[in-house]
Amino acid sequence: MNDFGHRMINRLHRGLLTISGGRIGATLGSMPVVELHTLGRSSGERRSAMLTAPVHEDGRYVLVASKGGDPRHPSWYLNLVANPDVEVTVGGRTIPMRAHTATAAERAELWPRIVHSYRGYAGYQRRTTREIPVVICEPRATDS
Repeated sequence: MNDFGHRMINRLHRGLLTISGGRIGATLGSMPVVELHTLGRSSGERRSAMLTAPVHEDGRYVLVASKGGDPRHPSWYLNLVANPDVEVTVGGRTIPMRAHTATAAERAELWPRIVHSYRGYAGYQRRTTREIPVVICEPRATDS
């Protein structure tokens, strides 16, 4: 699928969530659908992407920068590498988070769980020569 197709699916999904009041499209199988908000690495403008979180626990959301097995990283991933302070909207609540690419050890622990949640990720990895990044988003410390 090309970049235009990805953008259109994101818009349609966001619209479905809005129209249904979050009742339709909030999950995909066992994975919650999250809206990731980043700052554009070149423009500085707020960008959003609809993604699934195959691993989600203790306030932490794990995202997979697969882009369907495309040889290029998705734009949202490049944006969060440039500025790891992101926001994640899930269940109508927006949470300030800090994102980082999983270390080799973290990825080794998470990848089997990711594939267990959605087998398609294994196919995406086989389809590309790049190692698909796994991103861990954790709540940002707030100033009190």
